[in-house]
Amino acid sequence: MHKSKGRLSILRIILAVRETSAPYNQFCLPWAEEHDITICTYFGSDITPPRTITLFEGNGSVTGFFGALKAALHAKEYDIIHAHSPHVGFLFLLATLFSYRKFAPSTVITVHDSYPNFKLRNRLMFIPVFARFQRVVCCSQASYDSFPAFFKRLAGARLCFVRNGLDIARVDRVAANIRQRPLQASDFTITAISRLVDIKNPFSVLAAFRQSSDSTSRLAYMGDGPLRHSLITKSREAGLENQIEFTGLIPREKVFERLLSADLFISTSRGEGLPVAVLEAMACRCPVLLSDIPPHREIAEGVDFIPLIEPDDVAGFARAIKKFREMPISERMAIGQECRKLVEQRFGLPTMHAGYAEIYAQITGRHVPLLRET
Repeated sequence: MHKSKGRLSILRIILAVRETSAPYNQFCLPWAEEHDITICTYFGSDITPPRTITLFEGNGSVTGFFGALKAALHAKEYDIIHAHSPHVGFLFLLATLFSYRKFAPSTVITVHDSYPNFKLRNRLMFIPVFARFQRVVCCSQASYDSFPAFFKRLAGARLCFVRNGLDIARVDRVAANIRQRPLQASDFTITAISRLVDIKNPFSVLAAFRQSSDSTSRLAYMGDGPLRHSLITKSREAGLENQIEFTGLIPREKVFERLLSADLFISTSRGEGLPVAVLEAMACRCPVLLSDIPPHREIAEGVDFIPLIEPDDVAGFARAIKKFREMPISERMAIGQECRKLVEQRFGLPTMHAGYAEIYAQITGRHVPLLRET
């Protein structure tokens, strides 16, 4: 099949196609109009990609993944094979052990978190991945800095970072189709988005809300995970069940709708790569209150309108929440607008795409056209 000039055939190997999957939302959907995108997953998918994307699904087992990968590799020739987790990167190397030389020049892996946040087995999987992939790309400067010197020596010049970017146009399409709620001084809504796991520190969000809340405050926590039941129980014990909503996983467009009408976004996380949820809130012109960790410092670098507080300083978060609630609506809106400008300037999807276009061009020797904003 004849390829148009600059158009690449890319195989993206990811864990699953899901609402919360950054590799799907940030790398597959926006690139489908520019390049020929094929996805191979380890798990079955929760949502169906558009027809412009070809999908080969695993079934959650190693043999199922190997079957899906074999089918994907036999379906066509790829300019780029791009993995998005240590699991699938390691399994790709294992599956192609005897034919690796054929694929080696075209392999890229993106590291979507910081080193301390990975379990031991994932760190061990990274050893052959860092040794064998043609390019290893961290999702932020903080992620890059977090890796021990051993891994940096192992990858050498093949290791770099490209900051996560947000599909701002997708946010704006949702914003254009919803009716904004009337502004009310007595109505104060806080949102949080994360997996409900220890590293994301959701109990500190709950405790800070409890310390700061009044009868008009509301907290919407979006996400799911093993701590959900304990968090719901804790909120009931505190008598806050009418003020706190745990939504579970909801469609991304619904997430944007929530953020567009929120007064404040909060993250007390102890570990991130470069959190897309924070960028989504900022793109929705929602002020953000963040834990003082390297990835959040990277987002807030050089600005004074994003408070950073130690992850377990519940009292500090509670004071900051009260400060945001008590400030005039016009001041919160001005901060939200500054958040939006920051995302546009530093963390837009075209900026991320330009970084990967350069990497792909180095691998293929071909010019890669930049993503068009829509």
